Order: sequence, then C-alpha cells, then structure tokens
Amino acid sequence: MTTKLKLYNYWNQLYPDLPADKLDVFISNINVSDKKEVSKDWFKDAIVYSLYVNLYNEDFYGLTEKLDYIKNLGINCLWLLPILQSPMRDAGFDISKYDRIRPSLLGLSDESTRGDQEVVFGSFLEEAHKRGIRVIFDVAINHTSDEHPWFIDSQKNDVNEYTDFYIWSDKPDKYLDARLLFKGIEDSNWEKLEDKYYFHRFFSFQPDLNYRNPDVLLAMTKNLLYWQENGVDGFRADAIPYLWKEDGTDCENLEMTHIIVKFFRAALEYVNPETLLLAEACQKPKEVVKYLGNNDECHAAYHFPLMPMIYKSIASANSEPIKHTLSNAFTPEISDSNQWFTFLRVHDELSLELVYVSEEDRKYIYDSYCHDPSWDFRVGEGISARLSELMQKDVNKIGLAYSIMLTLLGTPVIYYGDEFGKLNDKNYYKNQIKLTGKDDTRFLVRGKIDWMNLEQDLKQEDNFHSQVFGMISSMLNTRKDFTSFGRGDLNFIDVVTDNPHEILSYVRKYSDEKILVLNNLSAEKQVLRNPLPDNNLAVLNMNGFVMDNDHIILEPHGFVWILVI
Repeated sequence: MTTKLKLYNYWNQLYPDLPADKLDVFISNINVSDKKEVSKDWFKDAIVYSLYVNLYNEDFYGLTEKLDYIKNLGINCLWLLPILQSPMRDAGFDISKYDRIRPSLLGLSDESTRGDQEVVFGSFLEEAHKRGIRVIFDVAINHTSDEHPWFIDSQKNDVNEYTDFYIWSDKPDKYLDARLLFKGIEDSNWEKLEDKYYFHRFFSFQPDLNYRNPDVLLAMTKNLLYWQENGVDGFRADAIPYLWKEDGTDCENLEMTHIIVKFFRAALEYVNPETLLLAEACQKPKEVVKYLGNNDECHAAYHFPLMPMIYKSIASANSEPIKHTLSNAFTPEISDSNQWFTFLRVHDELSLELVYVSEEDRKYIYDSYCHDPSWDFRVGEGISARLSELMQKDVNKIGLAYSIMLTLLGTPVIYYGDEFGKLNDKNYYKNQIKLTGKDDTRFLVRGKIDWMNLEQDLKQEDNFHSQVFGMISSMLNTRKDFTSFGRGDLNFIDVVTDNPHEILSYVRKYSDEKILVLNNLSAEKQVLRNPLPDNNLAVLNMNGFVMDNDHIILEPHGFVWILVI
C-alpha cells in the first residue's frame, strides 16, 4: 500500500462517517520526498544529549557556541527539550503556538516574524549538521497550554471552528476510569471554567486536545511537517498513550491512538523517510512495543522500566532485576528496524509508577535513593533528583551506572550536566514554584549551567565535577566508536566468582565485533575468573579493574569493557 493510500485508510478508520475532502486538500499540499538514498535507522548509532536551550547556555546562539563541546563529548544527536512558544508553566510542555519557537531562545523580540525565526534556527541546524549532530525536539501532542489561541477560541459561547478542539462537558462525569497522573498535584482530570468543564490528563492549565475532531489531527500533522521542512531530524512525541478517549476505559493505549500515530508516521515519511518519531509512552514494554507497530508507528521508544531496575540492581548488588527486565518474559523482541532508547536521568523524576514497577520495588528503590524528603514526587511514585544526588556524589557509583546504561541494549540518552555530575538546583526549584504556582519537585533536576565556574572545576583533577567528567566523557567517546553497542546482540553470561549475582556480565556482538562488559554491582572487591581465557583481550574502558593472570579483579563498583580479538 502506498503512503498516500495509508493516509486515506487511517482517516477512514478514525472518521468512518466523514468525507475525505479535507484530507484531499491536506495531501495535495504535501511536498513528496524525492530522496533516493536514505539512512532510516541512523538513530541506532546515536548517542543522544538532552537539554533545555535556555538553561544550557541562554539561547540558540549560546548553544551554537557549545556545539564543539557537545561533539567532543561523543554526542551525535541533540534532543532539545521544549523550545516552542509557551508561558513556561510546565517547562515548555504547555505549548501556546506550535509553529513558533520562544523568541527569547532566538535572540528575537516578541514582534519577530516566522521568517526571522527560520533564519536563526536554520543557522543553528546548519552548524549542528556540519558537525554530524542530528537534532530532534519535543512536541506535546496530547495537550496544549490554556493560553493557546485554539483554547481561547474554544471557550467562547459562540460556536466557531475551534469549539470542538478540546473536550468540554456540562458535568465532570465522563472518562472517570482515567487515572490521575499528577496525584498529589491535581485533584481531578476535569477543570471548571465558568459554567462548564474541560478534560486534562496533566496540569489543569494543559487542556487535552480532542482527536475525535479531524481538524485537530490535520492541524497537528501540519505542525510536524512545518518543522520537518525546516530541517528538524525527528520528534519526541510526548504523552503518546493518551491521545484518544473513550468512556468506560482508562483512556490509555486505545486502538484509535495507534491509528493517529500511524497517520503521523505516514505523513512524515511521505516527505522525508529519515525523520525519527520517538514514543514517550510511560508503560510496560508489552504495551510500548505496540507503538512501534509493524514498522508503521514510531521508530523507537523509551524503555522506562529499565531505568529504575538499574538503580535497584546497584542498591541490592544483584544483577537479576536488570536481567529479568530485559528478558523476553518482560521485554518483547522488537524489529531490527526499531530501537529502544535508554536513560538514567532525564528532565523528569526517577519514575516509580506502578504501571511498570511493583509496590515492593517502588518502596525499595524509594527508600534506597530518596535521601531527602523534598525530592518526593507524586506521593512516593517518583524521586526528583539528579544522578549525582541519587548516588550521593559517589564517583564510582555514578561511573558504574553509566557503564551499565551505555553498554546495554539501545540508544543512550545523556541528560545535560550528567557528564560533570550536576547537582539539584534548589534556587531554580523555588523560583519555578513562584512562577507556576505548582510545587513540582521535578524543577530540582533542571537549572542553569554556570559555565565559568564549571571551567574552573574541570581544571582541578581532584574536583568532584572533574572526576565525573573525565570518566563519563571517556565512556561516551569509546561508545561512539563501536557499532556493537547500538546494533549488536546482548547475551548475558555467567562468571565464576564467590558472588556471581553481584556481577552484571554480558557480551555485545555485531558482525565480527565482540565486546565483553563486566560490572561490579557491589561495594566489595570482586575476584573472578576470566570468562574468555582462550581469547586475546584489549581493554577499551575501565574503572577499578586489574587483570592478574587468569583472574579479573574489580574494585567496589568497578567496571571494564573489553574488546575480544
């Protein structure tokens, strides 16, 4: 089936009682791709660096100045956290205009035009692409800001073209089985406005879009195509499981949500087959893989459960939580065309949602890592803290966590500042509470980089930030040179030692390339037999590792990556 026919097929499934005349017009205005050579799976070899432009270095001019720093880290893909027009009550996930970047990020005035925007942003993209760095960014497709012109017009008593862009009701009596995502922050999924109510899954100032209205689908698709045409390499589709609502269900992972995603994918592929669509679906892997479809939905998705299990394995000095999470019993196999994205920390909390961790695991991880009650998020369902804070500034534990994340399956995401052990930013947290009126502890894990002080810290060998930077930057640059980490098979192996469950050991293999990885999860020195005694070995990266004849010694929380020759 051609891409064009796919679009009509999806339209008929979503809106069987409506004519396709609006779709006819939409398709007639699409510029069809003429690319003959494409790299559809470039994201498999990516090392992603996630950042807020304004918090990183003020604006796109400042970010451009740091592109060499980013490239030298070993990064080849930037994930720009929300950059679109927003009142910034939810770090930019509350979008008020989808076709505009916040002028302050561009060094432009509020009166600047879209053409002005395209010049500045286009220049940044050109510089990034020159350095071999792809650029993706966030699009919140489930909801908008309550300051979006669509929502403002939707409120009006007079019926207009935006009246049905959102979900309104005279009574808050629909979708009552939809769980409250922001427990402890919001009291309901309905918000009263004058004499009626609107539905929202996140903050009350983020009304959900109504995809039962085909104009919403087309409007959102046009926004994606606009940025694609301007050179963006892909999109992180925020809050993807919640797009379609049906009464009597939990309003998550519904069949029509998948059809909407298929429509987005087909439209993007019609123009440029290289454009990445990344699913942010905070669900169990068996549900998440459905957003990959049959290579007709998202190209990749985050593996949310792996992140807390890495923390559990380190806290318990036991490799089983990670092994179980990546077993076929928990994580279904995916197509060679698809990919998992993995992470240790991002802009949100260390999530402990009961969607994918048990109550027992949630409590264990929370008790092990929530070292300060002020880090609590959603009444125990998450911990808002930077990696360095969670690991109590233990350089070896930080390095171990990164060794695991960078060498297990998938494409790794590095959160800005992690590479030098950035700490929680309490001042930023307090200021954001004043700005938003919401006590959102996730603000702790954001905050600006003080480049002047950082440069001084990195010059001192015994400085905490310098030690973390040396270790993480070395691992990133090693990772980028070996295809096995992004594309290879993952095979866990057993090692001979007194406490084998305390060693997380595996082989990554792709074609003729084979890499052995050993991670000591415990706070005790481990002595183990060389698991590959008949091979020549070359150390690629290590911390706390010694080879003694046929034995390997790993210091507490030590690791080693070994090329098998």
